[in-house]
Amino acid sequence: MSDIETTTVCEEGYACTSQVGDFDLRIDATDETGPNPNAALVATYASCFIPAFRVGGGQRGEDDLGKVQIDASAELDDDDDLAAITFDLHVEADLDDETAAEIVDRAEDICHVQSAVREELRADIAVHADAF
Repeated sequence: MSDIETTTVCEEGYACTSQVGDFDLRIDATDETGPNPNAALVATYASCFIPAFRVGGGQRGEDDLGKVQIDASAELDDDDDLAAITFDLHVEADLDDETAAEIVDRAEDICHVQSAVREELRADIAVHADAF
């Protein structure tokens, strides 16, 4: 038995709906009725990295990080493939640079999406502490 199962249907055109557990996820290559696959991947990556950052913080004695926000950006190559991803990670806690770097290092080890993307595409991460 698989750990993850999805069903994806495309009736016509370039928009697909994936059934993921009890949720419908709409992805549209043309960005008309949902995010395109590249944008969805970048958002998924950021959505995975934030909990990993929180866990990494807890493991480093930083249990109250407060609000955490990632402003993600990505560059595409000439074939519209992802070429680079950047995360500007804003955290409410007033972390020093060394602690922030340690938490990022741990989060990079924990984030399942990071482990799934090829190494040269892994996000370049800048942390902005005391951000809110």
